[in-house]
Amino acid sequence: SIYFSDVTCKLFDVGINVALNFFSLSYNKRINDIRECKEAAVSHAGSMHRERRKFLRSALKELATVLSDQPGLLGPKALFVFMALSFARDEIIWLLRHADNMPKKSADDFIDKHIAELIFYMEELRAHVRKYGPVMQRYYVQYLSGFDAVVLNELVQNLSVCPEDESIIMSSFVNTMTSLSVKQVEDGEVFDFRGMRLDWFRLQAYTSVSKASLSLADHRELGKMMNTIIFHTKMVDSLVEMLVETSDLSIFCFYSRAFEKMFQQCLELPSQSRYSIAFPLLCTHFMSCTHELCPEERHHIGDRSLSLCNMFLDEMAKQARNLITDICTEQCTLSDQLLPKHCAKTISQAVNKKSKKQTGKKGEPEREKPGVESMRKNRLVVTNLDKLHTALSELCFSINYVPNMVVWEHTFTPREYLTSHLEIRFTKSIVGMTMYNQATQEIAKPSELLTSVRAYMTVLQSIENYVQIDITRVFNNVLLQQTQHLDSHGEPTITSLYTNWYLETLLRQVSNGHIAYFPAMKAFVNLPTENELTFNAEEYSDISEMRSLSELLGPYGMKFLSESLMWHISSQVAELKKLVVENVDVLTQMRTSFDKPDQMAALFKRLSSVDSVLKRMTIIGVILSFRSLAQEALRDVLSYHIPFLVSSIEDFKDHIPRETDMKVAMNVYELSSAAGLPCEIDPALVVALSSQKSENISPEEEYKIACLLMVFVAVSLPTLASNVMSQYSPAIEGHCNNIHCLAKAINQIAAALFTIHKGSIEDRLKEFLALASSSLLKIGQETDKTTTRNRESVYLLLDMIVQESPFLTMDLLESCFPYVLLRNAYHAVYKQSVTSSA
Repeated sequence: SIYFSDVTCKLFDVGINVALNFFSLSYNKRINDIRECKEAAVSHAGSMHRERRKFLRSALKELATVLSDQPGLLGPKALFVFMALSFARDEIIWLLRHADNMPKKSADDFIDKHIAELIFYMEELRAHVRKYGPVMQRYYVQYLSGFDAVVLNELVQNLSVCPEDESIIMSSFVNTMTSLSVKQVEDGEVFDFRGMRLDWFRLQAYTSVSKASLSLADHRELGKMMNTIIFHTKMVDSLVEMLVETSDLSIFCFYSRAFEKMFQQCLELPSQSRYSIAFPLLCTHFMSCTHELCPEERHHIGDRSLSLCNMFLDEMAKQARNLITDICTEQCTLSDQLLPKHCAKTISQAVNKKSKKQTGKKGEPEREKPGVESMRKNRLVVTNLDKLHTALSELCFSINYVPNMVVWEHTFTPREYLTSHLEIRFTKSIVGMTMYNQATQEIAKPSELLTSVRAYMTVLQSIENYVQIDITRVFNNVLLQQTQHLDSHGEPTITSLYTNWYLETLLRQVSNGHIAYFPAMKAFVNLPTENELTFNAEEYSDISEMRSLSELLGPYGMKFLSESLMWHISSQVAELKKLVVENVDVLTQMRTSFDKPDQMAALFKRLSSVDSVLKRMTIIGVILSFRSLAQEALRDVLSYHIPFLVSSIEDFKDHIPRETDMKVAMNVYELSSAAGLPCEIDPALVVALSSQKSENISPEEEYKIACLLMVFVAVSLPTLASNVMSQYSPAIEGHCNNIHCLAKAINQIAAALFTIHKGSIEDRLKEFLALASSSLLKIGQETDKTTTRNRESVYLLLDMIVQESPFLTMDLLESCFPYVLLRNAYHAVYKQSVTSSA
């Protein structure tokens, strides 16, 4: 009666009503008995099966543990294994069939949150049987040949009556078993005892008819022995069929809703999540319920098994991914506490403690120091991180339980699901940790992002302690994608975000006069202005931040940053060329009249857009100064990671013969630039400016425009002296309006343009120096204090240009501009800086 379900009970109710109509009142007592049985089943079956499952869980666990330690016991204890599997299967099927129609009073007995554990141990026993099948074969082959054959032969010899047909069959039994040997198992021979089992069925038919001379009923020992032998033969050639017969759970294919509900309950309970792999493994059972006589069902059941297995593995990977993400968030928070920006409060509190000043108000509460979270008074104190790690280890045990599983000729790899989800989440997390806000143009400092990324990577590396996955492959796939403009999904990367921010925010504010480049500090610094910026430029551009940026973006990302910078420079050069074309006639005359002061003065008044030329050249210089910071940081980073390779590249660059073909030299320069090494000719700038060649202008005309551009800049330098912001500051080794960046712009633009047009870089720079020096010497004779207020500061530009250039020398400068003027200029600006500071 305890096996009656609620559905059965309803059928009994209907049957009882029908029985009352068709049977006489004499049967009322039997009807009442049946009703009592039904009530007993409803009230007691649930609790009894619950206890059965509880017992089977512990029994199967012990059995699986013993067999994993001593697989040789699978031979003598095979019957217990299959009995355990069949008992557990029956209980699971009973629960599955009754789960949707349970009594309200005892509903808890029909909800088993630990069913995954029972299924898991069933799968473990099945795995032992499949893995150690040869062990069982060796045992039972010896059993059949060494014991069963001997006993059966004795029983046959002791038969008083044995007809010829029966004698032949039983003799073949003995001969078949006697011929068995262990060597057959070692040689991998395929056994087939189906004929022997068919002969036993035939023998039972012969000995069970009414007039048989040999009656099986009179020889019970023979029947028992033959049944035992048949079981032993199945242990040799039909292990897979025995597993299907005793532990097939393909019925879950038709109970998808209950199946999925059990899986969700398993994941919700951390102690059961380690057994969640049992649900994907059950999907391997589904194809055993198909039959060759019903081929149309095969595809439907196969698709169901694939979809469920994929869904289960995906959910497991998502759950593990979420746990890892939570752990990473906690670790990033802990790492953030160690950043230098948090030490100010700690230092101030320490100073206030030592000071003897007594204040009436209570001081600020003492800030907890990093590491306090690790201090515990006893082992019972459990932190959130402990819970997360415990849950993760449980779930990862399940993911790592099997390397792969085959479902309907499809191979599933649980670890690959986790790897895929980790790659996607790591990508999103890195981009999210930049905290880029397009509206306010805010972004995380590279050093802080690098700290968070390293904390994240440390957690991911620890995953290898739980699951056998190649986390280095995850790092390579994700971090290499972040060095490109877009990732594999077409989403922006940290390379694109930081490139846009430095170009559109930091360098744009430099052009607007809110930020200046300080060579002494090798950083961009905010200038005191009316409109305060929302960020401190120094915190994003000093050497430590640029090194962190290089660590994050890598050589590929820094190359993309350089190409973006060069695109902006090329647009500025294009505008400069337009201004040159507007003044081409005047500049042509000035190029040949630099030794005629009066004519130069007259021609200079005819020039237009002089300020625009200087401003655009200053912007180019600022961009190139920023790029030099980025290149230097990249060189430092690569020298730390690959010092031998960087030193080899330096040797290549430093030993290029002067007579080397320019194409070969540019290849070496491109290699050197990719490693962050400074080059005489910037290959990225050459590529950017090469794309500007116009089809309507001949190469000769392009070359002339390039020469006149240098003339235009040279004759425009004296106008800088009238600018208040042009004063040189020895403290920063530059000018607040960034005109010191002109030195880098002039040298780099000249080298690139005359490399493209195959001109002599040295000759053109000598020409520039002659024009610039004569123009600046002319303002030395000016008496107007307004136009010459920062004359000495502008003089220093010539010295900066020569020091920056690999093609010019101080001897050449002194030949056209007296060094005494430079010495006096340095003396004047230093004296002026001391006076202003005082």
